[in-house]
Amino acid sequence: QVQLVESGGGLVQAGGALRLSCAASGRTFSTYALGWFRQAPGKEREFVAGISWSGGSTYYRDSVKGRFTISRDNAKNTVYLQMNSLKPEDTAVYYCVADRSVPSITITTIPKYWGQGTQVTVSS
Repeated sequence: QVQLVESGGGLVQAGGALRLSCAASGRTFSTYALGWFRQAPGKEREFVAGISWSGGSTYYRDSVKGRFTISRDNAKNTVYLQMNSLKPEDTAVYYCVADRSVPSITITTIPKYWGQGTQVTVSS
């Protein structure tokens, strides 16, 4: 089992940047595929980005490709989401996710473990 705690959300103007962090508990962190989902008001949760347990493979939803970068530091039990060129439509609660049953988190994954979420608000 793994526990996930997100940080780094906040209010930023359009065009700005934020870096989300997610600290995970447990000694088997490096065996988990990790990712980020988000949920905007009145909308369903959606996949944002995923990374394999080794960090060698990454996946992104089309609307964030070229703007967001997911990375992981297995020595620090932490996964990051660097978000650049933010847009008002990126406003959402962002959730860190983890799963050991898949090699990587992708758009079709239903992750087993979820963090509590961190709010990201992009003003126009």
